[in-house]
Amino acid sequence: MKALFVAHTAAPSGAELAAVRLACALWDLPADDAEVVPAVVFTESGPMVAAARARGIETAVLPGAFDSRAMTIEGRSLRSLAAGCVGLARLGWALGAHARGNADMLIAESTKALLMGAVAAPRARIPLIWHVHDRIDADYFGRPLAAAIRLLGRAVASGYLANSRATLSTLLTWRIPALVAYPGIEPQPRQAQPRQAQRAPEHTVVTMVGRLTPWKGQHVLLRALAALPTRPAAVYLVGGAHFGEESYRDELLALAAEFDLPVTFTGHVDDPRPYLLRADIAVHCSTLPEPFGQVVVEAMAAGCAVIAARPGGPTEILDPEVHGVLVDADNRDQLATALTRLIGDPDLRTRLAEAGRIRASRFEIACTAREVAEFLSGFH
Repeated sequence: MKALFVAHTAAPSGAELAAVRLACALWDLPADDAEVVPAVVFTESGPMVAAARARGIETAVLPGAFDSRAMTIEGRSLRSLAAGCVGLARLGWALGAHARGNADMLIAESTKALLMGAVAAPRARIPLIWHVHDRIDADYFGRPLAAAIRLLGRAVASGYLANSRATLSTLLTWRIPALVAYPGIEPQPRQAQPRQAQRAPEHTVVTMVGRLTPWKGQHVLLRALAALPTRPAAVYLVGGAHFGEESYRDELLALAAEFDLPVTFTGHVDDPRPYLLRADIAVHCSTLPEPFGQVVVEAMAAGCAVIAARPGGPTEILDPEVHGVLVDADNRDQLATALTRLIGDPDLRTRLAEAGRIRASRFEIACTAREVAEFLSGFH
């Protein structure tokens, strides 16, 4: 059974990283599990194409230019949305030709890929599965567009894969097979040396991993850090600006300079684990409800004491005060209070980090792949 994963961008963002990770895990499943042969198709060349091919996954790039920054949520207009939809429909027609006779199902990895799949799946005469990585809600898409996307999914998708219960709750699921498939993490390699113990307050290292975009909330973290009585010795913002968000990076640089914060901007890194291993505290502070928050799991697996924003996926990942600390989204004061508390209490950090590492083991990608393979077998 060949499953063709469809991604509208080859930039290394969360959904694309999760899709390639899942495809690799499906490929690695033992033969006695439900057999799914994964392949990936992108609409443009980019880092994720090379990443998929390096893992041995059959990978293709559709002919024809496509700008993945088209049809962005911010600053959209009806004219740009219409033009983008036409472009995606054309790509969908080409995708259908590629998939016909070459795949048993399409798996759309974004709302843009869903639009393409709505054209491609009928042409290829195969089912379309929507792998939903975003909460389809008004707070992100706006009320009219969110409603339209939900209806489109209901009309064209044969099944849903959702990255959390929070995401699934935003879909129209009546009589459509659905599975919550948490974006798993790969098994962590053994460390050559034991992880350093939690540092004293004045030497604390804080790390945040995520694309530099306003809704991820790096500005909230910087403003919270500026209000602390004891500031960390170092702060790492790990992530790049991929979709025309360079101006936001400039704003963050200006904030760090204004508050005289010891911030290092790493840009995009393929593997954030080294930064997480050297951090005492990892912060997730999205301003909107996070669909899942795989960086939260990655930070827990690396042994960080984690602060994460609610509502959304992080509430399904950790129990507050057991595996980490939860704060309200876009609440600088709560975040500052949590940082003050953790920075000042290395023993609390140690307890949360140890429990978090155990909890993270529940989210290994092999478990997710087995569940997904069984789910997909029902459409063959």
